[in-house]
Formats: sequence, structure tokens, C-alpha cells
Amino acid sequence: QVQLVESGGGLVQAGGSLRLSCAASGRTFSSYVMGWFRQAPGKEREFVAQISGSGISTYYADSVKGRFTISRDNAKNTVYLQMNSLKPEDTAVYYCAASTAGWRRRFDADYWGQGTQITVSS
Repeated sequence: QVQLVESGGGLVQAGGSLRLSCAASGRTFSSYVMGWFRQAPGKEREFVAQISGSGISTYYADSVKGRFTISRDNAKNTVYLQMNSLKPEDTAVYYCAASTAGWRRRFDADYWGQGTQITVSS
């Protein structure tokens, strides 16, 4: 069992930046592909970004490419999402997820965090 705890959410003005963190329990963190998803009010949860266990490979949704950066520190069991040039349409609850399925184009989550709210004001 893996527990994921997100932090770093909040309110920011359009054009601003935030960094989310997700701390994971367990001793096999480096074996998980980690991802970030988001869910806006009235919409389905959508994929944002993922990163391989080593941190070498990353993949982004087109909507955030060039603005968001996913990274990880395996020594700290933590994955990050640096969000720059934020837009009001980025407003959502952001979820951290872990996958034991290996690197796939379609992220297959086994574990989810509780989510953290990001609100971008115009």
C-alpha cells in the first residue's frame, strides 16, 4: 500500500507560478511511475503529466506542455509539479498518482492522493 500526500495548493493570479509536492510512503518509490491529474468543477479528471521511475522520461498533456514541469526526488520519495504561466482554466483539484504498471502512454494509476485545490484568478 502506498500513501500519497499532496501539498502546495492555493490561490494565485493568472501568469503566476506554484509548485505542488507529493510525498509518498514506502520503500519502493523509485519503482513507480508517478503522475499528476486534475479535475475542474463539472468536468472529468484529466491527465496532466507523468514521470518515469528514474526521472529520465516525462510526458505532458498538450494543455500544459511548455508551462508545467514534473520532476522527482527519489531520495525524498517526492514528486513535484512546477506550474508556470498559470491560466484561469488551470483551476482544478490536482491529484498525485502512482502506477506500478510501468511506463505507458496511458497512465494506469494504482494509488491516488487526496488532492489539492489550485485556483487561478483572472
